[in-house]
Amino acid sequence: MTYELAIGDRSYSSWSLRGWLFFEKFGIPVKIRTCVLYTDEVQRLLADFAPARLVPAVRTPEGEVIGESIAILETLAERHPGAGLWPEDAAARIMARYMVAEMHAGFGALRGDCAMNLLKSYVDSAPSDAVLADLARIDLIWARARDRFGTDGPWLFGRYTAADAFFAPVATRIATYNLPVSAVARAYVAAHLADPSFRRWRAMGQAENLVQPSYYKPFAERPWPGPAPLPAEIAEGPSVNAACPYSGKPVTHFLRLDGRVWGFCNAFCRDKTLHDPEAWPKFMELLRSA
Repeated sequence: MTYELAIGDRSYSSWSLRGWLFFEKFGIPVKIRTCVLYTDEVQRLLADFAPARLVPAVRTPEGEVIGESIAILETLAERHPGAGLWPEDAAARIMARYMVAEMHAGFGALRGDCAMNLLKSYVDSAPSDAVLADLARIDLIWARARDRFGTDGPWLFGRYTAADAFFAPVATRIATYNLPVSAVARAYVAAHLADPSFRRWRAMGQAENLVQPSYYKPFAERPWPGPAPLPAEIAEGPSVNAACPYSGKPVTHFLRLDGRVWGFCNAFCRDKTLHDPEAWPKFMELLRSA
């Protein structure tokens, strides 16, 4: 039972990140289909997901199409009750649904002024009063969830749930624009930035190397505040391994890490690894065993 998921640019499409996390974090098989935002690719891709108008969009194994992230979430939760998209506790589920709905419909100032950009982080973005008001509300509802239900883990309800997937792009905005939040909220942001699934998503966006000029701001830049990647660089073969750690196909593209050269079956496999080697378990297993 495999779904199809249509997404946009990984570095910029916040709703695509949410949709992908529903599958990635809860072990639901999916085939990814991509397009570049603000190009004809979007409508060409969505022609296969009619009547959806925006990414993300999902086609079920039976051929039904779902648009809108909140509808995708509820459909997956209904079809995969054992996956754990919602908290087990009834009161926690009420709060989680409320928070997801508020995120889906609200925080317009933050979303409008601070578009998701996973390729940059700024020293000071001079947030407006409206953005600061959105942040204060976010800080409040995050703290409420953490205080009542999040004491057993780093996430809003202890373990990772769909509410965390919904707020992942908010965490990245706080990281990109260095926005002022409480220490509790900053720890929650750090949990997102360190999450292996998010690190894989961001590394794939870096490998795509797409630049959307409208997403860039004239602020002084700083290093990305998440975990620092292992230092890898593009190299020439031959490599330690003859087969790509992801596909098993013969290697054609190479990087150097830990004083050795490693091979991959294409440029994307190499480049997603180049940008964050530790995010990829199959590569790290190869690195440690060779």
